[in-house]
Amino acid sequence: MAVNKVEICGVDTGKLPRMSHQRSMELLTKVKSGDETAREEFIHGNLRLVLSVIQRFTNRGEQLDDLFQVGCIGLIKALDNFDMGHNVRFSTYAVPMIIGEIRRFLRDNSSIRVSRSLRDTAYHAMQVRNRLIDLNGVEPRIEDIAKELGVEESEVVFALDAISDPVSLHEPIFRDDGDAVYIVDQVKDETADDNRWLDSIAISDGLSKLSDRERRILMLRFFNGKTQTEVAKEVGISQAQVSRLEKAALIRMRKFV
Repeated sequence: MAVNKVEICGVDTGKLPRMSHQRSMELLTKVKSGDETAREEFIHGNLRLVLSVIQRFTNRGEQLDDLFQVGCIGLIKALDNFDMGHNVRFSTYAVPMIIGEIRRFLRDNSSIRVSRSLRDTAYHAMQVRNRLIDLNGVEPRIEDIAKELGVEESEVVFALDAISDPVSLHEPIFRDDGDAVYIVDQVKDETADDNRWLDSIAISDGLSKLSDRERRILMLRFFNGKTQTEVAKEVGISQAQVSRLEKAALIRMRKFV
């Protein structure tokens, strides 16, 4: 059953309102001035944002009600900490906050235990990171966070790694023109070698059946080990087009190889 067609925490997710950017900005201005009615309307109008985030975690074995409630806490924290002066869309700021809140919930309920001291270091590191972002408007370096905490850089890295959830290579990063771009599409193969494919006569023959552009894309992707983003820049098309052409070319290759 699709998540957006069920009732979660007594809320019919299929009837959640959609809020325009203009209305969102109007309400944000009122919320920051202490208008509780506007605050309630704004939170309710952004529940679809929470719903879209929790869909990433539906395979963790947790109840949707629990994930939704935790996501709402993240939404409220994002609203309380959002600075309109940074000229950033609220959703851009809120999504990482909601994800972070859900990951903390999953981590605290995980059977894989991380030491309390390590969790504390990671928690303080994330607090410092958020404060430095609010202060400078850019992602801080690990050495800046370590300096603020008064610890070694390696300690910060180890602590943050310890609380990070494993991510599938096939997790979508974003969608462009309807085609999903996955993490695996952004991984560069540093060991790529022309001889790995060109030594095969069958594969060489298959490549010869492709168009010049398809052949070039496969050469850049699999022989030169470039990411789809790098190929898109070199060929002069969008990443979504690279993805489609790459998939179509590989399907055609299978007919000849």
